[in-house]
Amino acid sequence: MGVITRTAANNFTTSGVILPAAINNTTVASIDSLSNVSTGGAMTLLNTTTITSNTATVSFSSSLITSTYRTYLIKYINVHPETDTADLQFNGSTDNGSNYNVTKTTSAYYYFHNEADNSTGVDKEPSHDVAQSTGFCQIPGDTVGADNDQSVSGFGYIFSPLSTTFLKHFWFSGNCHTDSGYTVQETVAGYFNTTSAVNNVQIKFSTGNIGSGIFKFYGIA
Repeated sequence: MGVITRTAANNFTTSGVILPAAINNTTVASIDSLSNVSTGGAMTLLNTTTITSNTATVSFSSSLITSTYRTYLIKYINVHPETDTADLQFNGSTDNGSNYNVTKTTSAYYYFHNEADNSTGVDKEPSHDVAQSTGFCQIPGDTVGADNDQSVSGFGYIFSPLSTTFLKHFWFSGNCHTDSGYTVQETVAGYFNTTSAVNNVQIKFSTGNIGSGIFKFYGIA
């Protein structure tokens, strides 16, 4: 027992913190074997789209949305509109991008606060809700300003878009700098009301083009 105790003690600092060298295949059986490590939930970057000048839409196609992954994550970073008071919007396609017109229902709410510190609150945003609509729906990015320093950033999850049994849920959250000097944090959630596979998705502004921004698309196992 003395040898075991001394060996174990060598794996710790004097303050009881485990040393990095103590974690290996000897101290933990087959730690580098994939059969002994759970890989569920791993996130893989599938595409990065960087916009530096006027672009009407950003699409993620069936070459990215495959049976390899059940959940997808979109990150949009410092997306800047060319037109003032533009809303960021989203839709899906069941025909490989020929049409973006999937029936959907959504619900939105937001938090807001202005730079003058005289207007703040939390509210439901019924004007951003859609009910069984085939048009593009609002996602976080409300009346984004077109000044050089104004933009919107956020992320959204799409769950099992290729399912032919269930409708497809999605959920977005983000924050924007509006044209009137507000910070607006918004959450929009909903579902594509179809059992057809949604194999393409697209993001655009309600008016004008995307002037700049970064879009990242991930698959989650």
